[in-house]
Amino acid sequence: MPCEGCMERDNESTDATMEFLLLGFSELFCLRVFLFLIFLIVHLVTLAGNVMIFVAVVMEPSRPPMLFFLCQLSVIELCYTLVIVPKALLSLIVVDGSTISFIGCAAQMHFFVALGGAECFLLVAMSYDRYVAICQPLHYIAVMNEGLCFRLAVACCLGSFAVALGLTVAVFRLPFCQSHRINHFFCDVPAVLHLACTQSYTPELPLLAACVLLLLLPFLLILTSYVCIAAALLHVTSSLGRSKAFSTCFSHLAITLLHYGCATFMYIRPKSSYSPAQDKMVSLVYTNVTPLLYPLIYSLRNKEIRGALRKMLRRKRVAQLNSDTVRAVTGVW
Repeated sequence: MPCEGCMERDNESTDATMEFLLLGFSELFCLRVFLFLIFLIVHLVTLAGNVMIFVAVVMEPSRPPMLFFLCQLSVIELCYTLVIVPKALLSLIVVDGSTISFIGCAAQMHFFVALGGAECFLLVAMSYDRYVAICQPLHYIAVMNEGLCFRLAVACCLGSFAVALGLTVAVFRLPFCQSHRINHFFCDVPAVLHLACTQSYTPELPLLAACVLLLLLPFLLILTSYVCIAAALLHVTSSLGRSKAFSTCFSHLAITLLHYGCATFMYIRPKSSYSPAQDKMVSLVYTNVTPLLYPLIYSLRNKEIRGALRKMLRRKRVAQLNSDTVRAVTGVW
């Protein structure tokens, strides 16, 4: 049932020139400076880690499929953090909240959902890579060729951007007859839906459809891959072989559990359970801490990434030694 005053404000609430006010963390007056410094450091370390992985993979002359997918994952994480974190940091230092235009809010939501969805689809592609490597090792090179990897990467991006566009259009076509004050530090879907001028469950249907396409379906595909992998490992008699196979899957499993665990908690639940204060704190961790853990997990647990990073550092040391030698010979310092 529509709320009072909706009919009078429908035209205003769908005007592309309107603005939203992101309240951010105005209630955490004493902790804002501390949180700002902490999450600024986390953000810079996250950027540095993903850039390092990206450069290391790009400089690697021969890139196996897993390195190719990790490179794409690093690019997605870089874009993902740049879409959300700067606005989050701004909300920690602005006392009365920060404004964002109707178009800016829609664009932020679109890219946030699209990049998060692309990561979901990419995790499916990586699970398929692990499935072929363990269950069909003799056909791995023929199946996971460069052409297939490229097509999977493009499909991940196009599919997620299409779903995100549909969700964003559906959300921002709703009338916003309540206050345009978003009790969040970015234009998250539940926070914007909370302002929708309706008491029905209709506005939640696009979010539900997006969750099915971006979360549930990819998770079922990943689960299927790992069921097949587990069945294949039951036939491996060597404990060393099973340990090696598990080691190659550990990083992917850890990232999958982190990503889907946080996303499921945030988005697969009814609008009635929306809690602004709780959601803001969870989102702050979800958009800052988990992207920091991704490069750490892969750089520590993935043999191919460790090898690429070592080669990159070795090249830097050789280049520095050559530069110092040239300067010593020419007398230029």
